[in-house]
Amino acid sequence: MKKDTSHTLKRAQRFPVILIGEGLLVGAVSGLIVMFYRIALTYAGQWLNEILGYIKGHPVRIIGWFVVLLLLAVVVGRLVKWEPMISGSGIPQVEGEVLGKLTQDWKRVLPAKFIGGFLCLFGGLSLGREGPSIQLGAMGGQGVSRLLDRGKTEERYLMTCGASAGLAAAFHAPLAGMMFALEEIHKGFSVSLLVSVMTSSVTADYICSYIMGIDPVFQFKLDHVLPQNHYWLLLLLGVLLGLMGTLYNKVMIKAQELYKKPKWLNETTRLVIAFLSAGVLGLVMPSVLGSGGDLIVSLTGGEMVLGLVILTFVVKFLFSAVSFGSGAPGGIFFPLLILGALIGGAFAMTASEFLGLDPVYVNNFVLLSMAGFFTAIVRAPITGIILLFEMSGSVSQMLSLAIVSVAAYITATLLRSEPIYESLLNRLLGGQQKGAVRINNGERRSESEKSAGTDTGKSSGYSTSAGGQKVLSEYVIMSGSVLEERTVMEIHWPKNCLLVALERDGKEIIPRGKTKLMAGDRLTVMTDERDAGYIHDKLENLCYTSF
Repeated sequence: MKKDTSHTLKRAQRFPVILIGEGLLVGAVSGLIVMFYRIALTYAGQWLNEILGYIKGHPVRIIGWFVVLLLLAVVVGRLVKWEPMISGSGIPQVEGEVLGKLTQDWKRVLPAKFIGGFLCLFGGLSLGREGPSIQLGAMGGQGVSRLLDRGKTEERYLMTCGASAGLAAAFHAPLAGMMFALEEIHKGFSVSLLVSVMTSSVTADYICSYIMGIDPVFQFKLDHVLPQNHYWLLLLLGVLLGLMGTLYNKVMIKAQELYKKPKWLNETTRLVIAFLSAGVLGLVMPSVLGSGGDLIVSLTGGEMVLGLVILTFVVKFLFSAVSFGSGAPGGIFFPLLILGALIGGAFAMTASEFLGLDPVYVNNFVLLSMAGFFTAIVRAPITGIILLFEMSGSVSQMLSLAIVSVAAYITATLLRSEPIYESLLNRLLGGQQKGAVRINNGERRSESEKSAGTDTGKSSGYSTSAGGQKVLSEYVIMSGSVLEERTVMEIHWPKNCLLVALERDGKEIIPRGKTKLMAGDRLTVMTDERDAGYIHDKLENLCYTSF
């Protein structure tokens, strides 16, 4: 069925009701997919530990295991070559498609990401389940949309719902799943989207919790609330986390660059390096393998001294760079939380030794540091605070979480560290120019086509190009932007977009040439599918900047 302009507009009027039901369906589908993925990764970790115990002290068995690791690298490399969109975390791919800048095929990505992620964790690579879970969830949403023959606008909403469901099911964190999908994936809010995403997230969490239990991911107790006379330590910790988060982002990006420089390194040989590194560490320091959940148990259980914490952090940090830089299908989300926990543990132990901090507060700093490190790297403070509150089951640390997260956010911002997922998306989009990934179903816009979409005149904003599905996008005019206090006819709108609705104070206004725009106005813009990414960047620039 052709999704023309009239069909898109009529269906958009019923979105608030339609999306609730579809969000429920996507939540169920994506929740089940991610639940099975969690179960598979649990078995992968158990089997890995059994194998490491079995080969310990037996040279022949060790050689046999390294042969298996080589085979795993070859299989995963073939999967990445067959479907390049499964490489890495998966979150930038989802974000890029929701923004209209690239495309994925759910029928290829779902099986390839599932199998690839399982094999990487089975091999011991320092990767997490959350990025793949978000991508798997989003592909579940895309699959539902395609099977129900929905338009592109609706499909992007359902992918956002699926991403939310994926994180909720992966971490038993429905609120964090909802906030991450809105704050990082969709980068926008509307009532219909908020309700549908919340429905999807809660549905996925209910299904997963019903089968796997309701225990929080991090099961350690915080018996004491940090006294306010120690809050100055939180500011120091926040600054440290901002510095370390900036370093983390630079190292992860640099690792990708180093892997791509030698011509002899391809999808498979890069993975061979990562898998063999995992094999070596499995013999000398197995605690750093996998996502690292057991490290939290050891750290919060008082089983690690300061020197061991620092050594573990350094090795885990470098191994994470080796694993992620190789392009292996796996996330950085959970490993970075573990690294944050190690920073917090080391900081608290040092403060206890030299600054008079009572050792009973070490676990508090472990939790706070995870949120701050996440915020410094991802630049999503609300998600970080809610995520750690849900993952730990503790509500007593909200003020402390906010202080550390804000301090880390400010420090990373002042250091001009680009959020990690934005950096990865930009690199992914840069690779598409070389044919590395698909964009807009294989279409590529030439420079002349791109220039046709520039600000060519006041009237150019009132047309859409022929052909392709129509996509609706919403933007909110921020105070101080170039659109504020100017009329519609005074704006140089991007070519091939159409301003179809304007909402102010909950009331819809028909936009006309003399309509004056105000801060807080919500604009609904229609464009063709192939122009959606370009138009998104232009409209965001108009709505959010003052120049």
